[in-house]
Amino acid sequence: MRNLYRFLLGLACTLVLSFAAAAQTETALHNVRGFLPDLRFTLEGAGGKAVTQDDFKGRTVLMFFGYASCPDVCPTTMAQLSQVMEELGDDAAKVRILFVSVDPHRDTPEILQAYVRAFDSNAIGLTGTEKQVADVARRYRVAYQIEKPKGDDPENYEVAHSRGVYIFDAQGRARYLAADTESVEVLTAGVKTLLGKG
Repeated sequence: MRNLYRFLLGLACTLVLSFAAAAQTETALHNVRGFLPDLRFTLEGAGGKAVTQDDFKGRTVLMFFGYASCPDVCPTTMAQLSQVMEELGDDAAKVRILFVSVDPHRDTPEILQAYVRAFDSNAIGLTGTEKQVADVARRYRVAYQIEKPKGDDPENYEVAHSRGVYIFDAQGRARYLAADTESVEVLTAGVKTLLGKG
């Protein structure tokens, strides 16, 4: 079952990146305009506040799916995105990092917000019910699966999930998809293009 899941996960990522590669334009990022839907979601932020795409009108959005207990990919990617924000200087005020949890059982809004703020003071951590998270993940073709707990502790588990940074322009249109291994320089250049600074 796990091998089948990993195959499907890889296939989903390959299809998205294949579509995107066909529309590649002015940066090394994958242009997904027309291949992925615009920014739309209803999730929960810190303090139990309902958060939707409308809260980010006029801002470029860097969206990443992960979870606060992630041992490697998530903290590495968040560190990269925080470096992008530093590179943007004053223009960082026009950009927001959204970290969507695929672990709604453990990631409360407060835990998640504390996690993302350790990387960027303006980053937003978002979670929700299982259905809300699944709906957003499905919308952007993100595959994830909660693994079996290790040992006797039901809270000790990992979550396998797709990797990639989704970049939306100030109108909420899906514009780029970046691999989690993409360089800070390329990510920054892509964001600057959307800000009209490229």
